[in-house]
Amino acid sequence: MAEQPVHTTVEHLFRHESGKMLAVLTKLFGLSQVEIAEDIVQETLIAALESWKLKGLPSDPRAWLYRAAKNRTIDYLRRERNFRERIAPAIRQEESDPEASHWLDAYFLDTEIEDAQLRMLFAACHPAIPLESQLALMLRTLCGLSKEEIAAAFLLPSDSIGKRLYRAKEKIRQEKLSLEVPAGADILTRLDAVLHAVYLLFNEGYKSASDDGVVRRELCAEAIRLGALLARHPLSNLPKTHALLALLCFHSARLDTRLNAEGEIVLLEYQDRSRWNRQLIALAYEHFKQSSQGEAISAYHLEAAIASYHTIAPSFAQTNWQAIYYCYNLLMKVQPSPIVALNRAIALGYADGPKAGIEALSKIEGMEKHYLWHTALGDFYQKQGDYRAALAAYQKALEWVTLPAEHKVIQDKINNCSI
Repeated sequence: MAEQPVHTTVEHLFRHESGKMLAVLTKLFGLSQVEIAEDIVQETLIAALESWKLKGLPSDPRAWLYRAAKNRTIDYLRRERNFRERIAPAIRQEESDPEASHWLDAYFLDTEIEDAQLRMLFAACHPAIPLESQLALMLRTLCGLSKEEIAAAFLLPSDSIGKRLYRAKEKIRQEKLSLEVPAGADILTRLDAVLHAVYLLFNEGYKSASDDGVVRRELCAEAIRLGALLARHPLSNLPKTHALLALLCFHSARLDTRLNAEGEIVLLEYQDRSRWNRQLIALAYEHFKQSSQGEAISAYHLEAAIASYHTIAPSFAQTNWQAIYYCYNLLMKVQPSPIVALNRAIALGYADGPKAGIEALSKIEGMEKHYLWHTALGDFYQKQGDYRAALAAYQKALEWVTLPAEHKVIQDKINNCSI
């Protein structure tokens, strides 16, 4: 078997299954010893890569991984005296009866995997851990993102993310934090961080900051799976959870049209709307309807509403930009940020004309080093017929863009900019 398909399969399984395995093993070893669980997961994936390169892919790679993880766990428990003492009856039985190793199977049942992963999500959001470290811990351990990918999500150096992860794990060790899921009103103190981590995971998949590709479908799918898991649990089955799921489904419905056959970015204006996934759109509206049952309006409600206006529009030109601008106004009150201000200005420019867009963009502070701000300025200058200003803005955008695919989009705008 060629080496590349094996690497691709292991990467795919790592994204889908490593968080589940890690959650199960952390439940067994305890949150304070998460490194043990991480080592077993990593060793399992390395073993899979080595074995499958020689023998080819097994008929059920997922089952192979879980068997391997279970066997490595048993080996570790045999070696470590403290764990032998903790589960001595099971170990003695296992040694006398080879078939009795099934005592560990209960940890790997699909229902138990879901419960363990939910515990891990909320355990990582313990109030004793700073919020920024909570998010880094979830994205690294449960979602499998690299430090570089997490750093891109937060617009920070990767060293800063490494320090956050270290501080989180030190806090877990020092305070011996457990995997308890909070009950009642206490869940609200952690749910926001959990939902935000799922949101960031999806964003990395929808527009990746890595070199693995502009779109990483496995991350989008994992984010939706985790969101659905939260929506099914009685403690987190709340309107804002459904609002987030609606948002993710609306965006996922457009994934097939975000890239062309050459892997180049296709902007929303030029996407073939007939190819948008109608099943995902219907699912998005179903969750959006459920999100309206509460009185509070979250940022996810507003972003889902914006996505719905894009989805329902027959064409880019027929988009209800006034409604989208109104939603961004509300979003600035709920969750103000330079990026929200940028998108609000763009919506205003399409609603009231390029001059209004340019004026709104010019009032935003802190975006001078962001390629999207310069690109948006260039687009409105071009629509206004000021091609020299448009060209200057696009060239400035090239100075700050990093991803090759996005660099090409801007370069194409320059090529098509007539002076």
